[in-house]
Amino acid sequence: MKEQSWITLQGWNVYASWGSALLLVIVLWWLAKNKVGFGLRVLLAMGFGLTLGAIFGPASADISILGSIYVSLIKMVVMPLVFATIITSITSVKDPSVLKKLGTKTIALFLITTAIAAVIGLGTALVIDPGSGIAQSSEAAQNFEQREIPTFKQVLLDLVPSNPVNEMAQGKVVPVIIFAAFIAVAITLEGLRNPDRVQPVRAFFQSFSHIMFRVTKFVIKLTPYGVLGLMTSMAAKYGLSTLKELAWFIIAVYIACLIHMIVTFGSLVTFGARVNPIRFFKKAYPTMAVAFTTRSSYATLPVNLEVITKRMKVSERIASFVAPLGATINMNGCGGIYPAIVAVFIARVYGIDLNIADYLLIIGAATIASVGVAGVPGPASISTTVVLVQAGLPLEGFALVLGVDAIVDMARTAVNATGTTVASLLVGKSEGEFDREAFNRDEDDDIEYGHDTSADKGAVTV
Repeated sequence: MKEQSWITLQGWNVYASWGSALLLVIVLWWLAKNKVGFGLRVLLAMGFGLTLGAIFGPASADISILGSIYVSLIKMVVMPLVFATIITSITSVKDPSVLKKLGTKTIALFLITTAIAAVIGLGTALVIDPGSGIAQSSEAAQNFEQREIPTFKQVLLDLVPSNPVNEMAQGKVVPVIIFAAFIAVAITLEGLRNPDRVQPVRAFFQSFSHIMFRVTKFVIKLTPYGVLGLMTSMAAKYGLSTLKELAWFIIAVYIACLIHMIVTFGSLVTFGARVNPIRFFKKAYPTMAVAFTTRSSYATLPVNLEVITKRMKVSERIASFVAPLGATINMNGCGGIYPAIVAVFIARVYGIDLNIADYLLIIGAATIASVGVAGVPGPASISTTVVLVQAGLPLEGFALVLGVDAIVDMARTAVNATGTTVASLLVGKSEGEFDREAFNRDEDDDIEYGHDTSADKGAVTV
């Protein structure tokens, strides 16, 4: 009888959670209709989701379908968007030396900021000491499945597009970028010989990229509803019992991410781009919010492209070149901060003393691995595995923190995506393709999704 009443209670909780979710969706729709700011609606959706998941617990887990649908729609537009924008970006560059300069600046920024992130991660872990008082879990070590580190040869082979259509279907961004670059270079070279012959192709990809921006606009308008589903699922899945033991580890990751955001990114935009950092973070908020909730730089790419062009006022040419590369190579959070903190955490748990040479090795391995695992699924796990192996630390200890990986992944992904925005701003400024006057106009922050203010040729307004 008690079991039957418990099942009935669970059933009512499911209905109640869905009813509450429907009510919140209606509230978010009403706010959008009344032109409440996009950033505020996303923030409210995060709060609604956390509250809903905390109140109804596992009974609200199925609401994650809202988030799953949103992420699937975002992934739907990424590949054609990247393919079209890379081609239009490269074909707009008349001088090949300019393209080489853009690539050098972009990758150098990614590597330097990742190395700084690793230093911040190490320093934070040493101060907070998140592994103090945590005993080794033999059960976790026995159940740990080591991620295989790809060989250098395999990494190179995975980057080379053998079947572009199949790689698009599998979501492999780097091979698609390389394939698009080959086509773009061929269009450029052929255009030097016979401009009329390639003009229809240029026009097609330019039109197609604008159409994809319009499709992206439709999808991104659903962001608050997707965030509601994702955050409800997160709150329902993780209870206080899961978080209590590893609370200091989670805190260390979040503090390190916050320091990197404020100190590193804040300094770069202040002294490098010479803009107000508060205004920058305010304009970058949609990118940070979507990255935080989706936990995917890949899924955040369409939003970031629009933030860079419409809010940061960087040219489409720079944004189309830097943002897709950043979604796969820029790993400040996953490849810099996280592996460094995990390494210090495991060393503390297993009673292993680290010296200056070990710290330098961790920083170097984290920086190199962040680029070496580009395009490999689960970059944070692979990068961390590489760092642990190079530092001679037991891989089994990695199992101790995997239970809260999703929670820390939100912070580190937000750092990754924001780093790409920063790099785009710096490259745009150095190339003279950053409109400072438009950036400093506060009214630009009030532009809404779905309300065109100019003939933007299909671009998404943020």
